[in-house]
Amino acid sequence: KVRSFEKAPPEDSCPKINEKAEEVVSLGKAIVMQEDTAISTSKKPCLMHRELRSDMQTVGKDANNLKSKENAAHQAKLQQLCRICGVSFKTDRYKRSHPVHGPVDNETQALLRKKEKRVTSWPELIAKVFKTDVRGDIDTIHPTHFCHNCWSIIHRKFSNAPCEVYFPRNSTMKWQPHSLNCEVCGTAHRGVKRKKQPLNLPLGKRLKVTAQKIKGMKNRALMKNKNLMKRIANCKNIHLSTKILAVDYPANFVKSISCQVCEHILADPVETTCKHLFCRTCILKCLKVMGSYCPSCRYPCFPTDLESPVKSFLNILNSLAVRCPMKECDEEVPLGKYGRHISSHKEAKEKEAYAHINKGGRPRQHLLSLTRRAQKHRLRELKLQVKAFAEKEEGGDVKSVCLTLFLLALRARNEHRQADELEAIMQGKGSGLHPAVCLAIRVNTFLSCSQYHKMYRTVKAITGRQIFQPLHALRTAEKALLPGYHPFEWTPPLKNVSTNTEVGIMDGLSGLPLSVDDYPVTTIAKRFRYDSALVSALMDMEEDILEGMKSQDLDDYLNGPFTVVVKESCDGMGDVSEKHGCGPAVPEKAVRFSFTLMTITIAHDNKNVRIFEEAKPNSELCCKPLCLMLADESDHETLTAILSPLIAEREAMKSSVLMLEMGGILRAFKFIFRGTGYDEKLVREVEGLEASGSTYICTLCDATRLEASQNVVFHSITRSHTENLERYEVWRSNPYHESVEELRDRVKGVSAKPFIETVPSIDALHCDIGNAAEFYKIFQFEIGEAYKNPNALKEERKRWQSTLDKHLRKKMNLKPIMRMNGNFARKLMTKETVEAVCELIKSEERHEALRELMDLYLKMKPVWRSSCPAKECPELLCQYSFNSQRFAELLSTKFKYRYEGKITNYFHKTLAHVPEIIERDGSIGAWASEGNESGNKLFRR
Repeated sequence: KVRSFEKAPPEDSCPKINEKAEEVVSLGKAIVMQEDTAISTSKKPCLMHRELRSDMQTVGKDANNLKSKENAAHQAKLQQLCRICGVSFKTDRYKRSHPVHGPVDNETQALLRKKEKRVTSWPELIAKVFKTDVRGDIDTIHPTHFCHNCWSIIHRKFSNAPCEVYFPRNSTMKWQPHSLNCEVCGTAHRGVKRKKQPLNLPLGKRLKVTAQKIKGMKNRALMKNKNLMKRIANCKNIHLSTKILAVDYPANFVKSISCQVCEHILADPVETTCKHLFCRTCILKCLKVMGSYCPSCRYPCFPTDLESPVKSFLNILNSLAVRCPMKECDEEVPLGKYGRHISSHKEAKEKEAYAHINKGGRPRQHLLSLTRRAQKHRLRELKLQVKAFAEKEEGGDVKSVCLTLFLLALRARNEHRQADELEAIMQGKGSGLHPAVCLAIRVNTFLSCSQYHKMYRTVKAITGRQIFQPLHALRTAEKALLPGYHPFEWTPPLKNVSTNTEVGIMDGLSGLPLSVDDYPVTTIAKRFRYDSALVSALMDMEEDILEGMKSQDLDDYLNGPFTVVVKESCDGMGDVSEKHGCGPAVPEKAVRFSFTLMTITIAHDNKNVRIFEEAKPNSELCCKPLCLMLADESDHETLTAILSPLIAEREAMKSSVLMLEMGGILRAFKFIFRGTGYDEKLVREVEGLEASGSTYICTLCDATRLEASQNVVFHSITRSHTENLERYEVWRSNPYHESVEELRDRVKGVSAKPFIETVPSIDALHCDIGNAAEFYKIFQFEIGEAYKNPNALKEERKRWQSTLDKHLRKKMNLKPIMRMNGNFARKLMTKETVEAVCELIKSEERHEALRELMDLYLKMKPVWRSSCPAKECPELLCQYSFNSQRFAELLSTKFKYRYEGKITNYFHKTLAHVPEIIERDGSIGAWASEGNESGNKLFRR
């Protein structure tokens, strides 16, 4: 029997297997009895005993094999069932299944990303939708896949699609280990706890039968539960019947505005995930009593899923006309105002019940129509009671008690809008905006005074309230934010600078003596006094400074001065003409001079403690404008005429200490000025150097273009403002009576008087732009194979440029521009651009050279672009010298056709001076002119 059972097909059902197992056990018992009798009667007990023992071992082994096969069959049948609903995959119309464990599929992941959900695995999703934890599943008890129908339900849950598929109430299965009465083994082909499907029908008919059955079940369940749900809601005396609607609306419309549970007009309507509408109280009661599913369609639903319907639907609902049910009142009122109307009836009843007995005389007037004196007389008793209560409970604060009573009265009558306004007034906010907020709105939206005033008048006329503040309030608020508001003092007083501190916006030409012989100044200039602007900037940062002191445990610090490091920036910009051109005849160019407070330190315990550091030194928000002029930056005379007073104030402040009250304590401030935010053109202008095309290539060292091309990397910073002044004196006086060439060589290109002190540095933004322009040239030359023919004609070079422009536009979406700018430079200097350019170059060797050149450049760039390279890119900082030497080697070998005996100004600075500047200042990027460039946009606007 055991052997014949082993050969039985695996499809046999488990109950049959259990019968076979019982037969094997009874056989074993019979053999044992036979063994006992045989031992007692046989003449050869040892031999028979040995034979019977071997038979028993065989039976035991067979029983074990039987049990393991039984478990394997159970586990195999488990894999044909859905983990969530128990449906068999063979009867599932989709014939698709999904793993219970592991990451979600691509379609689901796309849906979750679209809905901004962070769930990434099936166990989390199943727990969220079906409230079933599958993380502790065991393969021998639980199926490892779920059906496509359950997958669709998960999708509908997150896509907020309406529920169209019937989802049974007892949907999630509870799985038990395998036993003798195992339901899984008996029903694996048709699913657990489901009626048997007519499998002999074709698929189409089977689906029809299933759909009809589902529809019938759904209708029966709805009819049975409708009365039960109404009893649960029990809202007959709370909610309004649809019979009081003033208009005879179509039945479908009435159904759409009534609750699916109580069939009354929706009160405080909420919408489920499956897009059905209920009264809030009705659905919450049903969910609590009948379980977490939608009463209309059995879709899983929880109180947290309920949401308010769209505003347009609520507007329609509140505008429905209903008849007042009170006797002797046939008034028709909108549903939204029904509560207020009914409450007026209640108040009238209360007045009738407690009417004041008028003992003759004229009729009693309403409280609000009385004079102030009469109001006081009538409310005298109430006032005394409130006063007594306030003194006893609230420390005598009668105002708060009265306002709170008023607030509660408004809330009780559902007048929440008025109540919110009163609450705002009680909290000191008021219904209007603060003047400083209005000023910020006006400035940030670029509204002119007349435009703002028009908006202010319109809002006031429509709302009847002063939400925005008038222009005079904005001007008062602006005074506190502009220089000239805070009092301060200098010790010793500044030389040639007034002691008056109430100095706001000044004319940039003030104090400039004009005569017939003078240079004609055709410009408009406005500026602040430098010291007033610094004080205003410090007071803006008062909270940050005090917070920094607190973080360093220096709250009570009263000694020595605060050392403030100031970055100065100056830049010119073109094309700033007026829109309508009816102003004075001034140049269509402008120059902006601005400053940024970079760091503030305190000398404490023989070390400098930093209490403030500008986090975004290149933002236009921290870049304070100091002087604006409509002038050409190349116009040396106008520039010196307007900036000279600023420079004089700056020089005076260097040797003086500012006394300013901050945090209620008089504190001392010393200033260090660092002029680093200048591009090369302006540095040469203000430091008296020759223009950019000069033989003397660098503003930091004395190298000539030839020397720089032969010795690319090894140079040190030698120039300074003081030395430039001395060289100018030599140039002017020529004490050694030398020829022009000898004299020029002696002064190293200084040809005018320096008038602004700058720090010898590199401007990171313009360095980026200059280097990108050079790479753009290299790309053109490589396309035209200039290494073979360096003396190509101008027409050929134009053709190379045209080819490059077309290719970059096609591949990198880079539109050709007239003049290189920061955004174009950022997009151009990438590995992708090099790959695109290599498509136009035939030689593989040139590909490698170009790729290596760009790779080295991209490794060097973060060092001089970042605000703090030691923190942000320490490895690249260490490798900089090596990378720059390799870059220089490539220029002098592979690209010799362009760099033999010459090199660009910014290539020289990038390769030779970056490590030394970073060692001196800690950064190049933080001291760039980018903030001033961003401010140019605002000025242009």
